[in-house]
Amino acid sequence: MENNIKPVATKLKSKFSSERGEIGDSFIMIVAFMLAALLMFIFPLMTMADRTDDVTQMSVKTATTEFVNKMRTTGKITPDDYNQFMQVILSTGNTYDVEIEVKVLDENPGKKTVQVEREKIGENEYYAVFTAQVLNVIAPETGTPQTYPLKEGDIISVKVKNISLTLAQQLKNFFYTVIGNNTYTIAAEDGGIVTVTGF
Repeated sequence: MENNIKPVATKLKSKFSSERGEIGDSFIMIVAFMLAALLMFIFPLMTMADRTDDVTQMSVKTATTEFVNKMRTTGKITPDDYNQFMQVILSTGNTYDVEIEVKVLDENPGKKTVQVEREKIGENEYYAVFTAQVLNVIAPETGTPQTYPLKEGDIISVKVKNISLTLAQQLKNFFYTVIGNNTYTIAAEDGGIVTVTGF
């Protein structure tokens, strides 16, 4: 009986080891194909997506700088300028959060006379006007859009950041799980002092 069991056990052992060898070879082939696909398609796609984000970043930064410079040198925020700015940044295919802040130069209310020198320390104060207040004038939900006037000495600043996920963000999120929906990769900021009075 023992003599009959040994050949059967040997046959079963050799059969299982050969099947394991075939399964192991198949697994190695599958891993090799996945690595090849990763190297041939995914990494170039990620590289191209990162470059697209870089180009978009440059475009948004340029548009923001031009928008701020126009406001500074004309002394006003017009509905046309704002709409043109929004068209340029939205043409990149992303959605953006745009923050506009105007620090309005307000003469010291305690003064009895208007000073000729605006640069005197302690003689001027600023109060802030934010995006919603500016948009109520240049892009109201109801009514006619109007020009928002600025005066010499006001400080204007614009901040832009993407709120939609770019392709690069989606790929990184898929492969690395390192970024979330609230993370932005495209951002621009510019500001300066208004040089002329627009009203």
